[in-house]
Amino acid sequence: MPNTLHPQLIEWPARGQKPVKLQVSNSALAGLHRGHPWLYAERIKTQSHAGCPGDLAVVFDSKRRFVAVGLYDPCSPIRMRALRIGKPGPIDRAFFAERIAQALERRLPLLHTDTDGYRMIHGESDGLPGLVIDRYATTAVVKLYTHAWLPHLGDCLDCLLEQQPLERIVLRLSRGLQQHPEELHGLADGQIIYGVPLTAPLTCRENGLIFEVDPIHGQKTGFFLDQRDNRAQVEQLAKGKRVLNAFSYSGGFSLAAARGGAREVTSLDQSGPALETARRNFALNAAVPAIAAARHLTIEDDAFKAMAELVKQGRHYELVIIDPPAFAVRRSQIKEALSAYGRLAHLGVSLLAPGGDIVLASCSSPVTPEDFRHTMCAAAARAGRPLMHINETGHALDHPLDFTESRYLKCLFAQA
Repeated sequence: MPNTLHPQLIEWPARGQKPVKLQVSNSALAGLHRGHPWLYAERIKTQSHAGCPGDLAVVFDSKRRFVAVGLYDPCSPIRMRALRIGKPGPIDRAFFAERIAQALERRLPLLHTDTDGYRMIHGESDGLPGLVIDRYATTAVVKLYTHAWLPHLGDCLDCLLEQQPLERIVLRLSRGLQQHPEELHGLADGQIIYGVPLTAPLTCRENGLIFEVDPIHGQKTGFFLDQRDNRAQVEQLAKGKRVLNAFSYSGGFSLAAARGGAREVTSLDQSGPALETARRNFALNAAVPAIAAARHLTIEDDAFKAMAELVKQGRHYELVIIDPPAFAVRRSQIKEALSAYGRLAHLGVSLLAPGGDIVLASCSSPVTPEDFRHTMCAAAARAGRPLMHINETGHALDHPLDFTESRYLKCLFAQA
């Protein structure tokens, strides 16, 4: 695949010709039979040989019957990510083309919403575990969560380009991959692996709003696409209100509130560059009368500290939005995460004008929706502002929930 930064063709690593044959525990077999695509290393009882990242791995039961085939990664605790379960079949270019086509078909309704920033491939839920592809106008950002995709990425991206012509493709690597640079074969996070370099800020559209995106250095793949529907809901709540958007990043919720008619919007984030992007996003949308009329303020500070200071100052808002980063990525962090969410809910309702609306979000996968809701409600009640008229929302259409662990996003809309 040509790369204008490196004129030579990228030489994707080759996969082994001999599949790794695995025998696994009964509990792992049960999980695979239920359709769960992850196989952890400690569940493997025996294997035919060591294997390299991207080799195919085949699981058999005790009677030598086929159970699953997937991608093998000796560098990851998730040793195999299953691609076919129950019925054998080839893992080849045609297979990838079919999975990509099915994923793109699920997103067709978005094409009628003045939106060109969305997730095209959502990993496990689209049958391509460990692979995420986001689209920002004519740029795609590929994020990998396992080295196992590298030998197959050339075929996958060829199939993607046949179905979705693009100007460029940017590669983003999870932290886990970057801890094993010897397996990256010279590839780097933020590398443009297809097409022309970026010579100007990249923008995309979401329900008609324009957002600046940094696909090379930005968080996730450059923007938080998963909150699209929740931003649209905030827009419907904002008319005439003073709004606080905590953990605002580049101002997605802020801009939605402004277009919804908010008279004043405060974006609070500890990142100065993120707030600069938020200000540019307001400028990009200045042709919208409601956005031009809204007063946009920014606070650069730790959200916990700044919200506590605003409480001391006696400040109040008719709409408070709190959308923090993940506080828990593993089960051992759940207790600490719930404590942090509770503190934020207490601060949020303390800043809320009587009868105001509050939006509380969590992207911590190990935290269940039930635990999140209970924690938020309990914290608000302790503050003397119990939550009422609670509405729970989750993922947008392009972040399907076909896989248990994919349900990471929780969002509560309530009054207090």
